[in-house]
Amino acid sequence: MCGIFCLLSLSPAQLEWDKTVHEHLKRRGPDWSQDLTVGGTSPCCQCLFSAHVLHMRGLLTPQPVQDNTGNVLVWNGEVFGGLPVMPEENDTAVVSQRLSSCNSPSEILSVLSTIRGPWGFVYYQKAGDYLWFGRDFFGRRSLLWKFEAEVNVLTLTSVASQSSGPGQSAWQEVPAIGAYRIDLKAVSEAGSVTFEVYPWARGGNDLVSSCSETMLESVPNGCTAVMNQSGLILASPVSPLNTFIPKSLNEKEIHPNCHSCVKDLEKLLASKEKNDEVKRVIDVLGEAVRRRVHSLPFRVNDSSPPTKDHASVAILFSGGIDSMILAVLADRHIPAHQPIDLLNVAFKLQEPKTQKESAKKPKKHKNKPTDSKTDGADSQTSSPFDVPDRITGKAGLKELQDLNPERRWNFVEINVAQEELQKMRHERISHLVHPLDTVLDDSIGCAVWFAARGTGFITEDNDQRPFTSSAKVILTGIGADEQLAGYSRHRVRFKMSGHEGLIQELAMELGRISSRNLGRDDRVIGDHGKEARFPYLDEDVVSYLNSLPLWEKADLSLPRGVGEKLLLRLTAKQLGLGQSAVLPKRAMQFGSRIAKMEDKREKASDKCTRLLTGLDILKLFSEVKVTFNIGRQVSNIEAAKNLMNIYWLPEGGRKQ
Repeated sequence: MCGIFCLLSLSPAQLEWDKTVHEHLKRRGPDWSQDLTVGGTSPCCQCLFSAHVLHMRGLLTPQPVQDNTGNVLVWNGEVFGGLPVMPEENDTAVVSQRLSSCNSPSEILSVLSTIRGPWGFVYYQKAGDYLWFGRDFFGRRSLLWKFEAEVNVLTLTSVASQSSGPGQSAWQEVPAIGAYRIDLKAVSEAGSVTFEVYPWARGGNDLVSSCSETMLESVPNGCTAVMNQSGLILASPVSPLNTFIPKSLNEKEIHPNCHSCVKDLEKLLASKEKNDEVKRVIDVLGEAVRRRVHSLPFRVNDSSPPTKDHASVAILFSGGIDSMILAVLADRHIPAHQPIDLLNVAFKLQEPKTQKESAKKPKKHKNKPTDSKTDGADSQTSSPFDVPDRITGKAGLKELQDLNPERRWNFVEINVAQEELQKMRHERISHLVHPLDTVLDDSIGCAVWFAARGTGFITEDNDQRPFTSSAKVILTGIGADEQLAGYSRHRVRFKMSGHEGLIQELAMELGRISSRNLGRDDRVIGDHGKEARFPYLDEDVVSYLNSLPLWEKADLSLPRGVGEKLLLRLTAKQLGLGQSAVLPKRAMQFGSRIAKMEDKREKASDKCTRLLTGLDILKLFSEVKVTFNIGRQVSNIEAAKNLMNIYWLPEGGRKQ
């Protein structure tokens, strides 16, 4: 993995770029940094490439890679299939060699279509003077762009920084709809930038219109995007979604509040048809995990073996079904003597209530279990960090230890207090989440950043000791809910529109995962010099799940904890898991309790004032005054109070 950067200047002025962006990129790639400037056929057109390498597999390959004919590649990706990569080889070198042999757009598209795995890239093709760039089918690697018309500069980068000066152009994510090509000769003559788009084949008859709509929403001001006139496309790496619904399939009565148990799964597993599907899931998902835990830096024979604490692979771990299955499958493919780090994050709960308040008779809640061990932590917890994900995480650890007591499972308890959260959000996380800006982006971005840092403690023989995960590879369970109807909104859609509506919802989920989740998560995890890997979004896994009819993957007429992600729950039971197989879905922001630390009246889709820059603060204060005058005083006063809490210290001293 790398931090990649390309600055395209249409003027002969000295090339300069933001030092903050350079710092963010270098943290992504601490093993090698290098810049390279390339001039186009016109003296006014030049490109500055900068690459910062995190050595992840094979032998270290410096970037930018420039071949003998002058082509230049900066590559942020992993080849897990499609192109052969030997253990001692580096995928960057393999991709560069393949692209160097291409003489036409169709040949370049053929290489990109063949690759299985996540990628973002920028490639200067000297023959013809073209600049190519883009992201993989799912957008698993971040790539941002902006165009500054006043200086005629286009910038592409893995990670940016929040703009803080007047007149700064806003960063946007490059849409993961295909590959882009800029004709540098035409750019020099016209003095403006036009992108040719080579879209992914996603099925349906509205390919061009859907791509055009996406581009109109995110193309930088001052630039133009056009579909390539040759009609060339990138071949889809996954099978189309099965949308067939037989007439004989009746909508079943929904029982969302029924109690779910492991026995429900055992009964369903008795069906031979279900059993065959489960075995296939284990095979295809297991292979996806194997690829991701084996593609590691090449070790020579005389290099020193890792210490007992040193893990090569870590898992974002809540004890829920997605992370539990990843842990079980990783256990099958990682050598027995190597530990696996389970990264479990918790945000400090509010201080216990006063004695007077706690003496009051507690309120009873309907349909809510009274056992705090199964549903989170309140005033009776022994630690302010005993949040729901910590409790289920420890229960999940026990299941894993029972399955393989010989494995060293490093359960890393990562505890975050509000003071550190506010400090790191301001210094680092707000830049990484940018250009996303909602309350949900803030919550998940912060939770994932602290989890991926891996700094906490582990418990051995009832003694706690400080611990920091050494793993460069972090497996994450994203993609399971989007494909297997794991979110509560899927139940709402099913209740309103049946199977047809749910199929449409799932198709939309996977189509927008690049812009809602993956770019942000790549930037946040990469900030620690670590790489996110997504087994549930492996092309073969997605293809298999897409091939199945909806009712084989999820049955939302069944209760929570069974019906959603039904196929995955059956898989968990087959793998030997117990209670974790029937845990209901719990979003990370609630399980880690970060949502409890902030304004509880916020909506996930609201613009998050905690992510705003100083310039945005002044703008919002002016909006507060205007909207107050037209009678919307409540929401904006609340926004102003949030800003005061962030930008002024409790003692009255200003932060900014």
